[in-house]
Amino acid sequence: MKYKRIFLIVADSAGVGEEPDADRFGDVGSNTWAHAAASVGGIHVPYMESMGIGELDDIMGVKPVKDHRHSFSLRCREASNGKDTMTGHWEMMGVLTTHPFKTFTDTGFPKELIDELEQRTGHKVIGNYASSGTEILKVLGEEQMKENSLIVYTSADSVLQIAAHEQVTGLQELYRCCEIAREICMKPEWRVGRVIARPYIGTNKDNFKRTPNRHDYALQPPVKTDMDALKDHGFMTSCIGKISDIFDMAGVTKTVHTISNMDGMDKTIEQVKNEDWEGLCFVNLVEFDSEYGHRRNAPGYAHALEDFDKRVGEMMQVMRPDDLLLITADHGNDPTFKGTDHTREKVPLLAYSPAITDGRYLEERACFGDMGATILKNFGLTKPDHLIGEPIEEILK
Repeated sequence: MKYKRIFLIVADSAGVGEEPDADRFGDVGSNTWAHAAASVGGIHVPYMESMGIGELDDIMGVKPVKDHRHSFSLRCREASNGKDTMTGHWEMMGVLTTHPFKTFTDTGFPKELIDELEQRTGHKVIGNYASSGTEILKVLGEEQMKENSLIVYTSADSVLQIAAHEQVTGLQELYRCCEIAREICMKPEWRVGRVIARPYIGTNKDNFKRTPNRHDYALQPPVKTDMDALKDHGFMTSCIGKISDIFDMAGVTKTVHTISNMDGMDKTIEQVKNEDWEGLCFVNLVEFDSEYGHRRNAPGYAHALEDFDKRVGEMMQVMRPDDLLLITADHGNDPTFKGTDHTREKVPLLAYSPAITDGRYLEERACFGDMGATILKNFGLTKPDHLIGEPIEEILK
């Protein structure tokens, strides 16, 4: 193997311009990186600039750097049919999704689904619209406590979330209700990627607070992934952030939960500095998407990219000669675009290692699965025939 440890960091939703089929999704003209940067008159990201992000698009404040000897930069297109979190991450690990997961962002969940959930759980359902989890507690939390009802809400992702008070409803009862919701949402017409239990505490709308007892009921990938191949052959698959939830623990050997982008980078850098293993550290930094993309906060998105770049610089300083850093995204979420949904965009791939000596811009790749295929080949493993992706040979030379 050329690299002993590979760190794949997903800057969740940080796309670099519309896909060729963006018109099918209503996303023509979307460009998360470029529009976030333009919203503040240009951004300062010297470390990712040195890795070649400026060669992937016209990003205000970022110069194209032709001589980036220790890094490769390229764009990847998405082969799967969709633009959501699970589809993007699964494709990185070789899974092609042809039927996208259901989303209910604009309409809420169908009456038939809600009726069945109420009948089977014995609780009234309130809410049933797309919302921030903290905002919906301010609006409906007191009502939920009074009635012992269930707050059901969704987002731009394929997800059904249920919020209930830990002391009023109880954790085990909330989990039971979510298990019923998961079963109901296995029907093809209502098939969502995740059902999430969202317990909270507090006495009124001014002090409600979500607790750490969140629980995800996710679909597992339909086939074994590149992560399964790594795990099955004794390699580490350390997952930081919501990666283990996205894969429902399939192929995961270690999971580390996080509360923010910076917390995610703290825990990633800790593994760079202090842990000795062979394999993959797979990281998701969700706040680009959840805090800035969906909320259409373009300046916030730009500043989050700048903050992330500083942490990338810290990480580069402590990486070992046989480490590889890959920075990418799972879809777009242009904070200047209409609506609040994800956007169908190509994603960047920045590959940095002290061991790379002929870094440069590379041609665009046809699928995200090339990332996983490259990781497998590095560790001497053969990609299973049911998975997509081809190794990026230049990174492995």
